Amino acid sequence: MHRRNFLSTSLTASALSLAGSAAAAPQSSATGPKGAAEYYDLRRYQLASGPGTRLTDRYFDGALIPALNRLGIGPVGAFSLYFGPDTPAYYLLLPSTKLETLVTADLELAKDAVFMKAAAPFWDAPGAAPPYLRIESTLLRAFEGYPKLTVPAAAAKKEKRIYHLRTYVSPTNMDHVRKVEMFHHGEFDIFAKAGAAGVFYADALIGPQLPSLTYMLSFPNVEALEVAWEKFGADPDWKKLSADPRFRLDPPTVSNVTSIVLRPLSCSQV
Repeated sequence: MHRRNFLSTSLTASALSLAGSAAAAPQSSATGPKGAAEYYDLRRYQLASGPGTRLTDRYFDGALIPALNRLGIGPVGAFSLYFGPDTPAYYLLLPSTKLETLVTADLELAKDAVFMKAAAPFWDAPGAAPPYLRIESTLLRAFEGYPKLTVPAAAAKKEKRIYHLRTYVSPTNMDHVRKVEMFHHGEFDIFAKAGAAGVFYADALIGPQLPSLTYMLSFPNVEALEVAWEKFGADPDWKKLSADPRFRLDPPTVSNVTSIVLRPLSCSQV
């Protein structure tokens, strides 16, 4: 399938999915942001221990993030993998209200003379010693009930914090729709009550695992993360929601969960 047709089909399918879930479910998140839904490019940089990691740090801080901000992309999240497979790895979260801005970002960066000069050590690294092993990218669209990225207060103060990034893969498209509905029926608020601060909740448009959704939660530390998940599981509203016949976990609406913990890099704006 041609890339243009594939992108169009993926976006249409996701729009129908979200439109259906929004119509069937109340958007109950009183704690969530409002406005038009954002798009996110979530990138994973698989690295190797050694000089490539330091080179990538300098590239993010001194070249890439400032240039992305000039394109109107931001705040940009930059994270290192704390708990999860295949370390070292970095993650970038690129938000924009305009889809075209995200999908043309690399082309526009190549036209930015300031960026190209600052990025030269990374972009022009010899093929025998690349700064990364591979880059993977997933294009996401924010849930209608949580349409904007929320920057934790700790980020603005540069305080210590961690992030829980989770991806739910569903066995069928309808199971995916039901799981999205479940968030809109109260799951946002249950997380907030438990002390899990939502950063974003989004539906995957293009990526390696479809149909799927991804969300990110923020915590002061690992201990707070563990306490919040205990509170979430014990919450009467969660017990009621998960017992609803439409959302019951048997048969499951989610067939696979990827769960990792990230730490912000010093250059992160999230």
